[in-house]
Amino acid sequence: MNLRLPPGLALLFLHLAVALPAAPLSKSQRIDFFRDTNSRDLQGVLTRSDGRVLPGPALSALTTDLDADLLWSFATDQAGNLLVGTGPDGKILQIDPRQTSPTATVVADLPDSHLFALLALPDGSLLAGTSPEGGLILIRDGQALARAKLPATSVLDLALLPSAPGAAPVALVATGNPGRIYRVDLEHFARPAANEETEEQATDEALATRGITLWGRVRDQNLRRLTVLADGRVLAGSAPAGNVYAFPATGGLPVVLAENREAEVTDLLPVTGGFFAAITFAAEPGDARVKRGGEQSNGSKDKPDQPVTDTATLLFNDPAPTPRFRGRSQLVWFPDDGFPEVVMARQQTAFYRLQEYDGLILITGGEEGELLGYDPVLRRSVTLPGAVAGQLNAILPAHDHPGSFFVLGNNPAALLQLTFGETNPATLTTKRLDLGGPARIGALRFNPGAGTRTDDLRVELRVSFSSQEHEGWGEWRQAVPRDGGWSIDGLRGRHVQARLTMPATPFELPPAEIHFLPQNRRPQLVDFQVLAPDFMLLPAPEHIEPPASTLGQILQSGTNEANLRSQFLASQIVPQTGTQVVYWQINDPDGDNFVSTFSLRHGQADDWTDLAVETTAPYAQFETSHLPEGVYHTRLTVAETAPRPASDRQRTTFSTADILIDRTAPEILDASIDRHDAHWRISVTMRDGLSLPAGLEVNFNHGLKVVVEQPADGILDGDTETFAVEIPLSRATGATAVEVVAFDTLGNSSARRLPLPSR
Repeated sequence: MNLRLPPGLALLFLHLAVALPAAPLSKSQRIDFFRDTNSRDLQGVLTRSDGRVLPGPALSALTTDLDADLLWSFATDQAGNLLVGTGPDGKILQIDPRQTSPTATVVADLPDSHLFALLALPDGSLLAGTSPEGGLILIRDGQALARAKLPATSVLDLALLPSAPGAAPVALVATGNPGRIYRVDLEHFARPAANEETEEQATDEALATRGITLWGRVRDQNLRRLTVLADGRVLAGSAPAGNVYAFPATGGLPVVLAENREAEVTDLLPVTGGFFAAITFAAEPGDARVKRGGEQSNGSKDKPDQPVTDTATLLFNDPAPTPRFRGRSQLVWFPDDGFPEVVMARQQTAFYRLQEYDGLILITGGEEGELLGYDPVLRRSVTLPGAVAGQLNAILPAHDHPGSFFVLGNNPAALLQLTFGETNPATLTTKRLDLGGPARIGALRFNPGAGTRTDDLRVELRVSFSSQEHEGWGEWRQAVPRDGGWSIDGLRGRHVQARLTMPATPFELPPAEIHFLPQNRRPQLVDFQVLAPDFMLLPAPEHIEPPASTLGQILQSGTNEANLRSQFLASQIVPQTGTQVVYWQINDPDGDNFVSTFSLRHGQADDWTDLAVETTAPYAQFETSHLPEGVYHTRLTVAETAPRPASDRQRTTFSTADILIDRTAPEILDASIDRHDAHWRISVTMRDGLSLPAGLEVNFNHGLKVVVEQPADGILDGDTETFAVEIPLSRATGATAVEVVAFDTLGNSSARRLPLPSR
């Protein structure tokens, strides 16, 4: 009997797998409170970039009816009242935050649409900058005392220059489209004789007669922010290039301290030793951050020094709804004697305004009401309690309350108070934590050294099987302190949220871990193959692990499946009559240990015979010489084992490929050899009872051998097939007889000898 290894047999062993040690069934997921919480979901706490939770400020809304769509500008007067510039109705609101129920009073109603800049002067007057008219208005006792139209579409910021006692106050005005800075002699500007309305007021000559002179200019389109340093220099930030400039105290040409692209410098904060700059970068070219009243960017190509007649695109956000911000923001430190350094960055968050409190740099942001911070000493970022308002675009310290700040918000319009240092309810809610699949939820535990007693902390959990943020959640349930953690019996889900209520005493919580047991999924049959009969597998010896571990083994813990497969690929295949090998590959999605039982039964029988019982090997080999010929059905039963608890183990039975046992050689029905021109034509017709004919082997007695596996009709699909071959006479010279061998798909063969006819 000729034994032939089918061509696909070698490829089979590329898929061979071995039983792997089980991975741990119980899993845990780290909860980094800095990464896994939103600013809006904090109250009385702050989260630090090392994942810890610390006592923080409280953010509350002032009980007042603002009666405004947009709140643009913010100032405080000498009495501690809050002044708010609004849009699109152009009103200035006054609010006394010391009242139990503060109310907003309209102190000025201007004809301009949006009040983007507001400055409270020492004498009680107000200086306001508007858009899209580019107006500069001096207000006293609720009336517009002086008004000028600047050669720009927007007034974006105002700053008061330091002056000697008794000297006339001087203000700087930053404009947009074009980016200029004007110097305003406020005493001159307030003179009645200088306030006669003329058509030529927007010219430099006309403005000079009113005490307004050009102080500085840049090539960028908008000057977003002004800050006066103690030495008299003036810092300015621009958009849409996002450059940072330093002007000399006398004005003129600036020095560029930093250059960017597609960005806005939204605030500048001087501190000891330097200053911080908040810079927001657009997601793509031409994408302005904030736009006035629903207008889109017009992509204007006007020269920087040439005013345009159309309403300019401004760097403020539309009211709700607003899409998720796709850009990024940076907090950049500019030391007095060094180079700029990015000390903090956030993706999909816009930075707006900066303030300093107790060494902490406070940052208002958007588009999800973020309040952030940066600790220059620890060089760590923090997240503070945020607001429902989408954009927090201004922050001012309280007049007579250290540690308290007032925050202005839009989308929706809101006036908020941020208070440090008071005993406030301290709570946080995590984001939706995806466990990767349905699971049974175990305990929430803190890393060692939490320093929190179980009776000091309240932990609540809720779960969902849906990825939706706002639906599908179960009820909040209080977790029970148990064995150093907090758990709820019978809690199941794929997504988890945790809500923590901290004690009133000082606390510091480290990152936590949520423990869970994933759903036990059934093993899967990846591959099953029946090797050619009459071959035996000699498994390669098992690899013996060295007694000492390497650093790589420790860092890359777990079983190296690729190495184990390579080890099994070294197994040898040798001929062995009457032996059959079957191979399977099982994948357990959860990494369970499992055993396999391989069984077969004759097609005419009812009982199964187990040939390999609870084996960890991925194959079975058995003798077929004692088995009757015929078709045998097979099955593979896979059962999980320890460490999976017996009550949780999965057991699955797969119906696998049939095995044909055929020891009968094909019958040669007809064999002939004839001469046709210069060829010998050999034709053999064969029939097989169980397996199919596979081909013809022709052996001439002078050594020539030819194998034909293509039947005469072109398709190998029947129990009876005819194979034919033509051999040139020149190749058969010297031969006197030929042996034809008919073989089937299982390697059984029969032969017949034919004499060569005389020529």
